[in-house]
Amino acid sequence: MRRASDPCRQGLAALLVCVTLPAAAGAACERPVYLSFDTGHMGVAPLVAEVLTRHQVPAAFFLANERTRDDGSSLDDRWAPWWKARAAEGHVFGSHTFDHVYWRADRTDGGFDMRPSAGPRSGRALRWSASDYCAELERVRTRFTEMTGQPMPRLFRAPGGKTSPALLKAAAACGWTHVGWSAAGFLGDELPSDRYPNQPLLAKALRDIRPGDVLMAHLGIWSRQDPWAPAVLEPLITGLKARGLCFASLRQHPSYRAALAATAP
Repeated sequence: MRRASDPCRQGLAALLVCVTLPAAAGAACERPVYLSFDTGHMGVAPLVAEVLTRHQVPAAFFLANERTRDDGSSLDDRWAPWWKARAAEGHVFGSHTFDHVYWRADRTDGGFDMRPSAGPRSGRALRWSASDYCAELERVRTRFTEMTGQPMPRLFRAPGGKTSPALLKAAAACGWTHVGWSAAGFLGDELPSDRYPNQPLLAKALRDIRPGDVLMAHLGIWSRQDPWAPAVLEPLITGLKARGLCFASLRQHPSYRAALAATAP
């Protein structure tokens, strides 16, 4: 039983966003796919949360502090309640680097050439050591706990999926596990909508996605003129379910189960 002070007891609207997700709680899922989102301008974040709750779909969210449509950033105090609500629902979270920092090249001194696309150093070429990269991943983990009161597992997704064996080794040495996505799971929401309209993207995903695939989209892409989520997310979920696939939490994924089990809620 929840205590009366629990926000999930404070009216129907709160209750709808505090439903425990069956797959996150360990319900059987024999033909699983794994849905994940990276941050973005957050314009579709409320819609994404509503659709996931209504269809009881667990997701993984990879957090960076990116510029938002409300002239703030995705990890600022205005968005903290949104992240806290998603954490209460039982979703999985990971780091996307605080300033959305892209790996560009390995250096001969053992470090890395990097370039952030957010924050005060956006667009600047940076030379980082392995410890610098680990510290950047940890910044997100610290902020997540500040916002939600929960620990973040040491899962991360490199911006753009750009990595090298050396970068992955450096992250692993400080306890971080990288989560990429499947080829068919690239949902295309960051592509230009004039060349990649929503309906062909949906048709391709429904045709190509297979059990075990990790799917990837964003909480808003600045450059896409015809937003992806309002048109595609819900029919993608219902269409994949109609094919006999089910949505599972990364907690059930064989490659990430151990890393997630190491982080107590």
